[in-house]
Amino acid sequence: MNERSVRHATFVIRRSYAATPATVFHAFADPATKRRWFVEGEGWTVEEFSASFEVGGREHSRFRFGNGPVMRNDTIYLEIVANERIVFSYTMTVAGRRISASLGTLEFAAEGEGTRLNYTEQAAFLDRLDEPGEREAGFRELFQALAAAVERAPLDA
Repeated sequence: MNERSVRHATFVIRRSYAATPATVFHAFADPATKRRWFVEGEGWTVEEFSASFEVGGREHSRFRFGNGPVMRNDTIYLEIVANERIVFSYTMTVAGRRISASLGTLEFAAEGEGTRLNYTEQAAFLDRLDEPGEREAGFRELFQALAAAVERAPLDA
């Protein structure tokens, strides 16, 4: 039998966007928009994505990278304040094994004409199947994809 373990970690990511808080918040609230930046991407196959963005609502996605194992993200929305805050819990599963359980808090604030996004994650990484540094790096990549979804390229002069 494999040794069971849990490792707790917290990380914070701060990111600025050249878009209003309402625009950035919408990218989380609208299921079609979120699917594009959150689970789609080069090399990824999305097998399932559903979302009910409301307090108590759930989001479920099942996907894989290349020929890799099936991954699942199961989310429950705990608190939503339009254009200001989203608090949610989620679990990640890979090849049928739960690898983590997390509490995430997104905070949106006006910053000049743009948005300052603060993301805090408190996570329990299970049985050494995932690591805090990998999760943080993954969210940094997701927030880069979010930038492409919400920021408009400057117009040519």
